[in-house]
Amino acid sequence: MATAAAAEAFSRRLSAAVRGLSGAWYGQHMAAAERAIRARIPLVDLVLEVRDARVPATSAFEPLRRRSPEEADMRRLVALNKTDLADPTETEKWVAFMKQRGCSCIAVNSHSRESIKELLNVVLGRIREIKVGVSDCTGTVLLVGIPNVGKSAIVNAMHQIGRIGAAEKGKLKHAIVSSHPGETRDISGYKVASHPNIYVLDTPGVLSPIFANDDSGPRLVLTGAIKDSLLEEYEIAQFLLSILNSRKEYREWDDLNILGNKSCFAESTRIHHSRRQYSSDHTQDFIVRAVRQALFETIATFQGDLGNEDDLRRLIEIQLTSLRNAFRLSAESSDVMSKRVAIKLLNLYRTGRLGHYTLDHVPEVRQEVAA
Repeated sequence: MATAAAAEAFSRRLSAAVRGLSGAWYGQHMAAAERAIRARIPLVDLVLEVRDARVPATSAFEPLRRRSPEEADMRRLVALNKTDLADPTETEKWVAFMKQRGCSCIAVNSHSRESIKELLNVVLGRIREIKVGVSDCTGTVLLVGIPNVGKSAIVNAMHQIGRIGAAEKGKLKHAIVSSHPGETRDISGYKVASHPNIYVLDTPGVLSPIFANDDSGPRLVLTGAIKDSLLEEYEIAQFLLSILNSRKEYREWDDLNILGNKSCFAESTRIHHSRRQYSSDHTQDFIVRAVRQALFETIATFQGDLGNEDDLRRLIEIQLTSLRNAFRLSAESSDVMSKRVAIKLLNLYRTGRLGHYTLDHVPEVRQEVAA
């Protein structure tokens, strides 16, 4: 608990930086997209809200959060995407919590065919319930969410799996998928099922310029909903390390490093060649092992008090310096080196190579949270 309290200082610092942006990510295009989405919500049969499983509350879609109390939740389904990056135990708790609050919810991994099939079946079932008694019906689904929660990846997967007729196979189109927020610029329709015919409307991500609390900004930055280029990557990396140092997952890396080192020793010739050829690729397994080992060793050997803000800051600086060697970066100016380390570290976190972390925890009973 003391470590988590010390880590709050890094969250507050990043939160202040986000507030200083004054909603710079919310431009005219996003405002127009929000108006278009609001206009379509009453016209569709089902609203499929996609959230990031790492931040199930923080990634709530604000236009739906402000919906009228009498609006039926039967027309709304929440999909917690990126479950492959979140703590599975926490995801299960969140799904149960959402259902207890009367909100239909399903955990999804857009990279898993079976997971998308399950989502598609739930959507089909919900449309049939809504269209009960209507023969040969057509259902419409509005896909909404904040930037970079994986809406386009989901609609692409549903579109591909849902094609049934051979004639439709030549008509496959793809939504733009990117790790950067804000790539979807227009509302596009995709057929995802026949009998009944179901069309999904993929929409641009919309992120409110004002957040409900100070914790939201840092978490949205870390998970990629706000572009890194609007802030200092180094500050985001410091916030990430404050989280890693306050959790216990790194303790499992000791065994992983031992196994990894044995593997390296057994195949030293092949890996040595790979290092010469691919050492600039920080996603290579041997680079990831080196990063994990550097983080584990710096934490395990640190003599300071992680519950003390100054000591935690000192550990983070030691880690960022150690990671220069782990990433095999050539000698450059300190500022350039720090930025490159930060960018590579954030990429490993966002692709799940540093573990599975849920940043929003299920609230206690009586504590208010957006469903």
